Amino acid sequence: MIPFSVLDLAPIVEGGSVAQALANSRDLAVQAERFGYNRFWLAEHHNMPGIASAATALCIQNAAAATSTIRVGAGGIMLPNHAPIVIAEQFGTLEALFPGRIDLGLGRAPGGDQRVAMALRRTLVGGEDRFPQDVLELQALLGPAEPRQAVRAAPGEGSNVPLWILGSSTFGAQLAAALGLPFAFASHFAPAQMISAIDIYRTTFRPSEQLQAPYVMLGFNIFAAPTDEEGRLLASSLMQAFASLRRGIPRKLQPPDPNFERSLTEAERAALDQVLACSAIGSPESVKQSLRNFIARTGADELILAAHIFDHAARVRAYEIAAQVRTEL
Repeated sequence: MIPFSVLDLAPIVEGGSVAQALANSRDLAVQAERFGYNRFWLAEHHNMPGIASAATALCIQNAAAATSTIRVGAGGIMLPNHAPIVIAEQFGTLEALFPGRIDLGLGRAPGGDQRVAMALRRTLVGGEDRFPQDVLELQALLGPAEPRQAVRAAPGEGSNVPLWILGSSTFGAQLAAALGLPFAFASHFAPAQMISAIDIYRTTFRPSEQLQAPYVMLGFNIFAAPTDEEGRLLASSLMQAFASLRRGIPRKLQPPDPNFERSLTEAERAALDQVLACSAIGSPESVKQSLRNFIARTGADELILAAHIFDHAARVRAYEIAAQVRTEL
């Protein structure tokens, strides 16, 4: 069976709090482990009132401490926001606390808009242009120390935390292939270049010490429920979140709204259809067919499922349904 993993944004819901969002994230990690998921990843976002995973390493610790077997990691750390040695120390510490269970996915976007980029002072270290160099620096800091090495990550040195390259374009695919690293594509919100990126990655991949053959994990939205109608209703919360972002007014995650789609302009509807192209919405049978078609079309080695759902119990149920469907694919 193809492995399924979880991508959690620790949603802060309307009327809820950060504390509750983090408690829900911790519980979801426990349930994901129980359902047989392979990984539980959290993503770095900034200036987003509806997302609680900005301090990603702390959120990973929150999830890892509540579980015992599932891999836990970053999907991802936006490396241009940080000095590589800081990330090496953070993830070296996590690896020491939870040996053999930590993943480190790396992205080159800021995890927010240009105001966020300026607030994080990314321009002082070259920003996105330095991303390949920063990946190599981080990889060296996590590996064995060289003789007379002046700057060493302690913790971190010798931990060899496995690195992933994340991307929503062909750039990440090219870099992952050149470095011989696994590649995770953000098809759950930016599917336009997915097929091109997969092809470039697989055809240009160079084996490395970490990975001998190409390995692709694809993002996929899941809104699984007992009926198609309920699944569509659950998805309306994410639709509202995307629409709010496009309008420049990000908000906490809103409750499902059965009338929301009627309020959209034709342009907004078309944009949502494009963003949510890689999604399974509805009953277990509908979800199974969507997953089967997506896997057949892409040949993915692994799927990482995002269920950005307002009600925590409904979110857990969506992941449980997806785990059950997986056994039938």
